Amino acid sequence: MTNSYSEHSFHIPVMGVAFTIDSPIKVAHYGISSVISMVDDTLLEQLRAYYCQQFNLAYEEISAKVEDFRAKRITAYLNMVQEIVQLKFENLKNAAWEKGCELEKYIQLLPDYATLKQDFYAKLNVAGMTNDVRQWVNRNLKAGSIDINIMTKLDRENFSGAEKLPSEFNDAHAALRGFANSNLESSVVLSAGLNPRLYSYFEQFKDFYPNALGELKKQIILKISDYRSALIQGKFLAKKGLWVSEFRMESGLNCGGHAFATDGLLMGPILEEFKQHREELKQTLFEMYSAALKEKNIEVPAQAFEQKFTAQGGVGTAQEQDMLREQYTLDSVGWGSTFLLVPEATTVDDATLTKLCEAKEKDLYLSHNSPLGVRFNNIRDNSMANEKEFLIQKNRPGSACPKKFSVLNKDYTEEPICTASRQYQHLRLADLKTKDLSDKEFQKQFELATAKECLCVGLTNAALMNYGIETKHYKDSVSICPGPNLAYYDHLVSLTEMVDHIYGRGNILTRTDRPHMFIKELELYLNFFEEAIQDSEQPLSKQRATYLKTFEKNLQEGIAYYRNLFTQLSYTNELQSLDQQEHRLSELLVEDLVA
Repeated sequence: MTNSYSEHSFHIPVMGVAFTIDSPIKVAHYGISSVISMVDDTLLEQLRAYYCQQFNLAYEEISAKVEDFRAKRITAYLNMVQEIVQLKFENLKNAAWEKGCELEKYIQLLPDYATLKQDFYAKLNVAGMTNDVRQWVNRNLKAGSIDINIMTKLDRENFSGAEKLPSEFNDAHAALRGFANSNLESSVVLSAGLNPRLYSYFEQFKDFYPNALGELKKQIILKISDYRSALIQGKFLAKKGLWVSEFRMESGLNCGGHAFATDGLLMGPILEEFKQHREELKQTLFEMYSAALKEKNIEVPAQAFEQKFTAQGGVGTAQEQDMLREQYTLDSVGWGSTFLLVPEATTVDDATLTKLCEAKEKDLYLSHNSPLGVRFNNIRDNSMANEKEFLIQKNRPGSACPKKFSVLNKDYTEEPICTASRQYQHLRLADLKTKDLSDKEFQKQFELATAKECLCVGLTNAALMNYGIETKHYKDSVSICPGPNLAYYDHLVSLTEMVDHIYGRGNILTRTDRPHMFIKELELYLNFFEEAIQDSEQPLSKQRATYLKTFEKNLQEGIAYYRNLFTQLSYTNELQSLDQQEHRLSELLVEDLVA
């Protein structure tokens, strides 16, 4: 089995916790692949109850009192999603061929260059919808992949009463087990970096090793920020006999959700490095992989499995999609935040959809709101931010922390707590008051501490609100994390309109001033760099000076790379924008700070 994007050249990445939680049910039967978040097993259980009722499927609750309930909930939800997708897919294939039917929609959504689309219309035009054509449809059409995402850092330890459970009951470990025990033949996307103990846990599950037919039933996708991280993580897994079937590169800043900024390494140069070393990487990993399989007495494949190379973060036009695929030989391109405006594909409540449509550049910003201590793309004045401000004004900042998925901090307690919790913020603010801080510095630290918000609730409420399921915590409050690219889109669109936009058959942009995705990312990195300079204490420490100089050097090299690329592609407007950004960089004067 190989991971399949059907013949589509795009995929829908994971978004938040709830926004793609049921996307496969909505789009997989059309051959479109998407990714489900595994953070919140309670949400998965609530949606399983909802969808079992919608599709008349048997439902038996898996309560929190059941042993290993988290893994079992995840397995049950994924099996249900697969069952529903398969039901909808079989109905689609068996439908009579008529105008507006689901089969027609499947075919029409495909890119015009897809061999599958061309072959289908050739057969249909010659013979009509005969049994031979129906058999061809059954053999050749594929549903989109039902992939899952595990954020490796969200690996909370769990307890039974006062007794700490073994590591396999940690949150991320249980999520992996839930996926491994499911009926899916798809991929797990690992994001947020290397977690050695979690990666080693993969060895416990046979579906990640070749079966008797030399196939991988379940596959591994690494979401990475640069080539170096791909090499390190890929080697770690290969030495355990685990094959990375896809490297999914994401822009450090021009993306939605958490933003894992590089030290000034830009998307274009990173993609170029992958392109130049892709085969070398594959061969290096295959040698390690083969040796590990031999040690485990598993038959070594005659040749390396397929290894896809994909990218996402800020893409917004068919021209950019084509440029990425042609210039860097990508297998697929991820379209994330724009799909938030497609109710047929993602799950967002009505009030938040309105806010997304109205958002401009000034409304989308890189916040300090995540309790994980990682910068977080956010939208101003969202309902959870308003709830947070209300609590601050009541002199009770922080969340009651009802879900506790982000309890990672031990600054003030023996047991980890969440930095967005009322407990942590009370302790943090009390500590600040004991320090000899100026009014300005105290206010800065106060704002950083109280910026943290309850994403565990905020990123799940949209689905509950959408489907009329009771929201127990902060009932009308939603957090949402669109990337900066969403500022250039201002209305809801259908799935067909969105896919036509991706493939250049239509255009959903109403603004004409949207910058190229590479220019936008460069602008975001310059903003980030300028902020880093302003936040640096004077005189600079040796470590801080090295960081800033490295950042500056990487930006300069990235600009030089883009100048050459845009010249080759005859991108005149982009060259002019590049000149402006280069001038801005030259005015930041890092050398003066170092001196």
